[in-house]
Amino acid sequence: MCEYPQDLRYLDTHEYVRLDGEIATIGISEFAIEQLGDIVFLDVSEIGDAISKGERFGTIESVKAVEEVNAPVSGTVIERNDSVIADPELISDDPYGEGWFIKVRVDDLGEIDDTLTSDEYRALVEGE
Repeated sequence: MCEYPQDLRYLDTHEYVRLDGEIATIGISEFAIEQLGDIVFLDVSEIGDAISKGERFGTIESVKAVEEVNAPVSGTVIERNDSVIADPELISDDPYGEGWFIKVRVDDLGEIDDTLTSDEYRALVEGE
């Protein structure tokens, strides 16, 4: 059974966001990783890039598929996780810890209200 930490918010496209003040850490959920299978490649926005809520900021490739990665909030990329870009298997090993993709300085903290809580996301993916 997958874990969906309570301190995160989620999109129905399986990205998560962790807010720390105005800084958002973004990655993908354990459910998404299980659906993708072995992850072989990750491409995300560069530091300094502006990303927009609901828009693609990267792609993730597995042995099964190539999927877009969408932004849960709008803002400016302030950090990229080069470790997971160099070794995409880290995403599967620790999706909510070391497996994050980017950190963003959020433009509008109110956008987080449009995301799903842990319980809402669990109900969505487990069909409850």
